[in-house]
Amino acid sequence: MENKTDLKKKLSPLAYHVTQENGTEPPFKNQYWNHFERGIYVDVITGEPLFSSLDKFPSSCGWPSFAKPIQKLVTKMDRSFQMIRTEVRSLKGEHHLGHLFSDGPVDLGGYRYCINSAALKFIPLEQMETEGYGQYLSLFGGNDETKS
Repeated sequence: MENKTDLKKKLSPLAYHVTQENGTEPPFKNQYWNHFERGIYVDVITGEPLFSSLDKFPSSCGWPSFAKPIQKLVTKMDRSFQMIRTEVRSLKGEHHLGHLFSDGPVDLGGYRYCINSAALKFIPLEQMETEGYGQYLSLFGGNDETKS
């Protein structure tokens, strides 16, 4: 795991605040809230795969929303701001990503992973193989990048 000094050099101030200080970026003013290109979203620090664009949906909340993760994530009770919420953290790095709510579309399972863009890096479908995420091409129907 990288130390705080190295992370401050590697990350933008906002990404550091979100991932290391359990921060939240402004709604509707973040990179991926309205982004629907095909590909996967990975942890901005560790690169571990988190979400597929296939499970992303428009929630009108101002942050990227996903019905489910690609792999298991860490969840913890969050009692900050006089609320009780479920915090979502990456499995490998245990970095703060966002929160999990049970108000997602019923046809997608009913969950909404509300995630900060600053905690994510997007890997476009056509770059997944070269970026080392070829094993996740099967989510999109195989390893032929031209499939829709």
